[in-house]
Amino acid sequence: MKGSLAVYRGLIDGGINFICSVPCANLKNLLNLIESERKIFHLPTTREEEAFGICAGAYLSGKKTAILMQNSGLGNSINAIASLYKVYQIPTLLIISHRGLLKEQIPAQIPMGLWTEKLLDVCEIPFFKPKNPEEAYKIILEGAKYMDKISYPVAILLDALYWEYDNDVKK
Repeated sequence: MKGSLAVYRGLIDGGINFICSVPCANLKNLLNLIESERKIFHLPTTREEEAFGICAGAYLSGKKTAILMQNSGLGNSINAIASLYKVYQIPTLLIISHRGLLKEQIPAQIPMGLWTEKLLDVCEIPFFKPKNPEEAYKIILEGAKYMDKISYPVAILLDALYWEYDNDVKK
């Protein structure tokens, strides 16, 4: 099972029906799969904190939400997480392309890559780091249930090694 396809199937089988995304090269195949899926309303956004606001509204209208993002936008989203998601207990699944660690070619990505897990800890967002597509599928299914139990976001971190599984994605 390829990387993007495992995430896609996990989102579908986990009942996610509303997704906001921010572009990322690692997410392009996944975004193409989601864009063609009728069971999911997909709204591309320009910034991560915008995605948090829109998904909060979608959740309040009865949707089960996810945000697809690169970890560099996590810092931009801290206030939305603290003042909206924490206060009003809003669950959403965060599918995060974790840049800035192994195989990173862009030095500017490294600081946020090193700080991502610490920021999630500070925000009290549980996170999981699947190593392969089969594990990602299972963790996304469980994460979609867990976010509802805790009424708060759950993050799935997918690093550069994970995305090596992503070739020639087909449904």
